[in-house]
Amino acid sequence: MTAYKSGGKVSLISRNGRDHTQRFAGIAEAIRLIPESTLTLDGEVAIYDQRLVSRFEWMRHHAPPELATPPLFMAFDCLCIERKDLRPNPLYVRRNILEELLYKQDQVLPVRRLADDGLKAWQQVLDGGWEGYVAKDPQSPYVGGRTLLEQSRRSPFGSQPREQAARTVDVGPKTRQLVTRLALLRQWS
Repeated sequence: MTAYKSGGKVSLISRNGRDHTQRFAGIAEAIRLIPESTLTLDGEVAIYDQRLVSRFEWMRHHAPPELATPPLFMAFDCLCIERKDLRPNPLYVRRNILEELLYKQDQVLPVRRLADDGLKAWQQVLDGGWEGYVAKDPQSPYVGGRTLLEQSRRSPFGSQPREQAARTVDVGPKTRQLVTRLALLRQWS
């Protein structure tokens, strides 16, 4: 989902172009209250259970079947701020801006970073029972959609509840290649 803010107007638009601003009015209001007048965030909406495991399926229910957080916007990236296009900047610059921007937010949060080392990050995924993670080169500019530079890996826990569907971890090209090779070896063994 992409969150757009211009002045006092906020829109939450899904990848397929649907407007979810009214559906997630609390998130829209939280973004509206961010002091910057223009803003574009790339992220997803999630609901967490009492163990802080994300429950995307609960968003279909009017009332979740168990104790849960309100819908939260989990921000992956900051694409524009104060009418400045940040997409050409490296990921680590955009990520630092995102973390500073959302420092005191409680309904719009940056996704957690994992270990910089890809193998350690993968171990965190396995230990946490998470669905997987997304690894991106910290030097890379923003490119919409899936790219060859982005490595995604799903864990054997994919069908079970997960803490968060996608995690961003900054890794270098050698670590990314090694993680990709290991993932392929595990897949075929």
